[in-house]
Amino acid sequence: MTFSVPITPLTPEAFAPFGDVIDHLAVSPIHINQGFAKRFNLQAKVYVVPEAGITQTSIFVADPRPVPIAIKLMERHPLGSQLFYPLQDKPWLVVVCSDPQDPQSYRAFEAHGQQGVNYARNVWHHPLLVRDSGDRFFIVDRGGPGHNLEEVWLDALIFVQWPR
Repeated sequence: MTFSVPITPLTPEAFAPFGDVIDHLAVSPIHINQGFAKRFNLQAKVYVVPEAGITQTSIFVADPRPVPIAIKLMERHPLGSQLFYPLQDKPWLVVVCSDPQDPQSYRAFEAHGQQGVNYARNVWHHPLLVRDSGDRFFIVDRGGPGHNLEEVWLDALIFVQWPR
């Protein structure tokens, strides 16, 4: 049996069970630096506390997967949240679920290039999905001691058809 996950637009309401949407276009800016810059407070709740966690920032550079995208692996982070924000204005894909073994629990969201997500602690999500080689993302997540990655390899054939 195969299961196809429909893609919907990324909105704060639709993504709320999985974490936060980061969209500076949806936030009123605060004018700073004598009016020469705007600050957009992005409303993400970064969680890193257990086992002496630290806030870690990094850049990920991603490559696209073949289409249709076969969902073979889901991961989650039990000790902290994980924030992804694109560094180019290009659409990218977010795939999450509440139970990796239940195809009905999967959701796929297309984020525009000025939206990011902050996966809440323990939310199952697919690794980064992009359309173009070399797409870059700014990441904020938990570093430090402790085991903060759980992976599940899937038996079910779950696909996302993301038109190019």
